[in-house]
Amino acid sequence: MKLNELHDNPGATKSRKRIGRGPGSGTGKTGGRGIKGQKSRSGVAIKGYEGGQMPLYQRLPKRGFNKPNRKKFAVVNLGLLQKFIDEKKIDAKKAITEDVLVDSGLVRRKLDGVRILSKGEFKAKVDLTVTGASKSAVEAVAKAGGSLTVTTPAATDAAAE
Repeated sequence: MKLNELHDNPGATKSRKRIGRGPGSGTGKTGGRGIKGQKSRSGVAIKGYEGGQMPLYQRLPKRGFNKPNRKKFAVVNLGLLQKFIDEKKIDAKKAITEDVLVDSGLVRRKLDGVRILSKGEFKAKVDLTVTGASKSAVEAVAKAGGSLTVTTPAATDAAAE
């Protein structure tokens, strides 16, 4: 198979409607807008216009704040980690780092780091090294006889060991 032989299944794609391209196209002349009136003109946004009244989206108060430099973690639950260990996708005898989690397919991409949460059953004795973890996750891993190391303390409740 070559790149020039690749094509989509028949009927999977549909060509776009070319508006205003002559009478044979079916959408020529007025281009499917009808004749005259406000909606036939360009630059019209009827949904956002309230007849000179202050629009609703401007009347409502603006609240909240989005932190521009916030950290986004890839989240892993302990139950899912246990499942991957049971299926032999992750070797519990070796040290488990963020790269091991990515290679196994448990995490798609690291983002700003991997954060472990304690949802699910966990009974494997492992040595985990990640960017963040909840207090209950750290306790659950310690209870199973393993160790969970948090490398860089995140701004949340991560560095609790």
